[in-house]
Amino acid sequence: MELGPAVRHWRDRVSPASVGVPVGARRRAAGLRREELAQLAGISVDYLTRLEQGRATAPSDQVVEALARGLRLSDPERELLFRLAGLTAPGPGMVSGRIPASVQRLLDRFDGHPAVVHDAMWNLVTANAAYDALMGRTTAWRGLERNAVWRHLLGPASRVVHTDQEEAELVAGLVADLRLTASRYPADPRLRRLVSELRAQSAEFTRLWEAIDLPPQESPARLKVVDHPEVGRIRTDCDTLVVAGDDLRIMVYTCEPGSLDAERLALAIVLGTQAMDEVRRVVP
Repeated sequence: MELGPAVRHWRDRVSPASVGVPVGARRRAAGLRREELAQLAGISVDYLTRLEQGRATAPSDQVVEALARGLRLSDPERELLFRLAGLTAPGPGMVSGRIPASVQRLLDRFDGHPAVVHDAMWNLVTANAAYDALMGRTTAWRGLERNAVWRHLLGPASRVVHTDQEEAELVAGLVADLRLTASRYPADPRLRRLVSELRAQSAEFTRLWEAIDLPPQESPARLKVVDHPEVGRIRTDCDTLVVAGDDLRIMVYTCEPGSLDAERLALAIVLGTQAMDEVRRVVP
């Protein structure tokens, strides 16, 4: 078996409804279309096409993990996908971006609420459509752009409004958590490479990384003010859920039901997702 045919086989097997893809009356495909899997995995349709046709043969472990997640593969199928790509699935002692089926079912319950998942290195694993509608499209992010520590220290400004003090406290907390991750996964070469690149690019990261004192633990629920370009400012609660056994961080954004902020959030989600829904409805 080769990588391309295997991906096509698994794509044809996935029910669109099982991954939250609307099914129009004119739809002929029983499984996922390429553009739908590409969106779920956060890769371009062109790259997925080249993978399936055998013209791209060396995907990164991040891409393979994203494909396994989008295809809803079982653990043995996931390991097979890694082998077909010439890679080894992350094992014990390595930071994993795997989302087990039970956690995926939990994420599916957040449909309509912005939610994003990070691994123990604070790499973005997946974000739902509501999150992209609120915060901006994440599927185009590549490499270090997908790391929250790098984005706060060196990346473009986000839509979340922070005072200088709040931003400093947030970054200090992220770096401290990354230090704890490094102590749990000392043999992970990707983690060592991330730390090395951050130290080379950011003096502030180096200062925080070498600090002796750890910052106080953050409250599990924090108010976030999101400056949406079309709706304006939205005050949301952001709760971070830690999946201990899989070392994942799930951040969910909600508003008080019936509030003006809830109305603005709902409008932001509609505005951010309706264009894609229209495309899905008209393409047979």
